[in-house]
Amino acid sequence: MAMSLSVVVLLAIVVFVLLRNGTLRILPALAAAGFGFFLASTGLADPINSAAGGLADLLARINL
Repeated sequence: MAMSLSVVVLLAIVVFVLLRNGTLRILPALAAAGFGFFLASTGLADPINSAAGGLADLLARINL
């Protein structure tokens, strides 16, 4: 839960910055948000969450 919340906050900041800079327009941002919302209710949600968790674990194990 903590990882998914931090990913949501990070992505929200990225979208906000892109909207502020004019790189991303409102309609495509809403379309992408709607796509993500409906994708989360499909059977692909579990593999996507597993992949994101694996990536987070991989990044956590990297010693800088």
